Amino acid sequence: MEPNAAGGMGRRDFVKAAVAAGGAAALSACLAREEDPDLPTGPEDLSTLPDAQHAWNGALPTDDHGNDVAPRHHLLLYFDYAGDGTPDDADRETVEAALQSLERAYARSQETDDGREVGLVFTVGYSPAYFDRFEASLSESVDLPEPAAMAPFEDPEFEKPDVAVHLASDYGSAVLGAEEALRGEKSELNGVEVTGLDGVLERVDRRTGFVGDGLPAEHDDVRGVPEGEVDEDSPLYMGFKSGFSKNQASERRVTIREGPFGGGTTQHVSMLRLHLDQWYEQDDRSHRVATMFCPVHAEEDLVEGVGENLGDSSLLEERGCPAHTEDHAREYGKVGHSQKSARAREDGDPIILRRDFDSTDDDLTTLHFVSLQRAIEDFRATREAMNGTDVSGGAVGQRTNNGILQYMTVKRRANFLLPPRRHRSLPPAVPE
Repeated sequence: MEPNAAGGMGRRDFVKAAVAAGGAAALSACLAREEDPDLPTGPEDLSTLPDAQHAWNGALPTDDHGNDVAPRHHLLLYFDYAGDGTPDDADRETVEAALQSLERAYARSQETDDGREVGLVFTVGYSPAYFDRFEASLSESVDLPEPAAMAPFEDPEFEKPDVAVHLASDYGSAVLGAEEALRGEKSELNGVEVTGLDGVLERVDRRTGFVGDGLPAEHDDVRGVPEGEVDEDSPLYMGFKSGFSKNQASERRVTIREGPFGGGTTQHVSMLRLHLDQWYEQDDRSHRVATMFCPVHAEEDLVEGVGENLGDSSLLEERGCPAHTEDHAREYGKVGHSQKSARAREDGDPIILRRDFDSTDDDLTTLHFVSLQRAIEDFRATREAMNGTDVSGGAVGQRTNNGILQYMTVKRRANFLLPPRRHRSLPPAVPE
């Protein structure tokens, strides 16, 4: 990290580095740099919390256009079940006690003079490999296949940890504190007694990341992105705003409607390596706008800066971009990423809810793509539309001029079920 003008690492750089490093020392240093934030504790009556684990939006701040603003710091932890056979009630009680202690330690959000801030939100998901240990099969109301390649040109590693925990907060100390509590390294957090997983779950991997205005530009000293090229206002490495409310599925749309896991959802997690040297150093802004949004957006100069002027929509439907994808491929010799993806809608509405974040894990420019959908099939359909195989030919290749495909490589994929909160702790395949 580069020192700031005062001779030390800037606060946001420091917190990001602490989250990436993890551990008790990083937590202590993070608390000191964040000036031991006075975060409110969670409710004593946990029944007041949403039953849907993925119901984060009520805790998130919104921008001037009503778009939900993602928490700045993210931590994705993978675990395997440590026991033999299937979990018993004692194991479930241990896990549930640990999760409830986190909910009591940190409120989901708080109101400040500058607006709402996220204290701690999290989800716990289970893979097909986890459910394979049970004799009974998952309900037909749950679409949770093994991870698979989703394009003819990708060859990802298929990850099969039993459990995935996604922690997010506007404070690095909150996600680090939660991690240390789960590991059993903290008995008190934010003044509240907490308990750990006590060997029931064994951590097998951790992923870290961030999203928010200015954070990618502050962390461009890694392979995969030219230093100094990312817009200082961009929340993501590719230089444009994302998460427009009209481009995101609602939490209700991605919720499983029936069956024993009704009220839950499915989660797809993929690790993408970003290759942005050409994106910034060879391709001009007009090309970036055309291949991120739509050629019409470039032709009509619709996107100012990182796209704040677009409001709550990327103006795809308004400009007829999805319906004219094939025409644009012939006319302009390129098509947009958002333009293609928007073809996978139901009654005009998106079918996946993105909660992805950038990362510098392994000192490489990375995107941890996290999406929620009622069924994994919805993600597959969206990815198929994004592939643009149907419009490739001529100037539009399998990857070149075909949205942003040539600027990323899918390295890993994994699928999980996020049960409703009442079944979140080591559920059987068929809960009572």
